[in-house]
Amino acid sequence: MLLYIDDILIASKSCSAIDETKAMLKSEFEMKDLGEARRLLGMNIRRDRSLGRFWLSQSQYIEKVLHRFHISQAKPVSTPLAAHFRLSASSGPVDIEEERYMSGVPYACAVGSLMYAMICTRPNIAHAISVVSRFMSKPNKKHWKAIQWILRYLRGTSKYGLMFDQRAANPGQVVGYSDSDFAGDLDERRSLTGYVFQLCGSCVSWRATLQHTVALSTTEVEFMSLAEAVKEAI
Repeated sequence: MLLYIDDILIASKSCSAIDETKAMLKSEFEMKDLGEARRLLGMNIRRDRSLGRFWLSQSQYIEKVLHRFHISQAKPVSTPLAAHFRLSASSGPVDIEEERYMSGVPYACAVGSLMYAMICTRPNIAHAISVVSRFMSKPNKKHWKAIQWILRYLRGTSKYGLMFDQRAANPGQVVGYSDSDFAGDLDERRSLTGYVFQLCGSCVSWRATLQHTVALSTTEVEFMSLAEAVKEAI
C-alpha cells in the first residue's frame, strides 16, 4: 500500500486481499474508492492484461510544465542536451544587465519540475538534468538556454514513458548497465557516471551523477562507474 498525503494506491496479486484492505480502511476512515488506478501523482497508468503490458507516462504533467515556461509552441529538438552546450559554474552572469535578467528567470523552479519527470518516468533526461542542476546558485543565460533546450526535447517526446512487458526476455531478471565520460565536468574535471537497471524490459532504477573523486585514467573512470552501479544494485 502506497500512501501520499490523502492518496492511496493498493497493489496485490490477490484481488480478495485488495477488497479486504479497502473494507478495513472504509470501516475506520471516510474514503472514496476510485477503482482501478489510472492516474497517480501526475503519472498516467495504463495496462493491457491480454498483452501482459503496463505503461507509465507523464504526458499531461509535461504539457503543464511546457505551458508554464512558455515552451508549448516552441520547435522540438531531437536530443535532451546538444553537444554545443559547454556549461560551467565559473561563467556566471557577466554584467549587471545579465544579472538583472537572470534574477527574473525561474531557474530553480524549472529544474525542479524537470527533475520530477526524470525521477518518475524519464530516465532519458537524467544526464541533462544532472548537468543543469549544478548551476542553481548562480545560473546565466547559457544555463537557461540549456533548460529551454530540455523543455523543447520534452515537447517532441511528451508521450514517451515506461513500458513493462511480462513477455519480455527473462522478465524476472534484473539487468544493469553503467557508463561514464572522462573529466566531463569543466569546473572540477570530475567524470559523470550513469547507470540504469531494467526489469520486464523497462527501467526501474537510474541515475546520472558526478563521481566523488577525480579519475586519472579511463580505466579508473570505468571502475568507479561499475562500483557505483553495483552499490546501487546491492
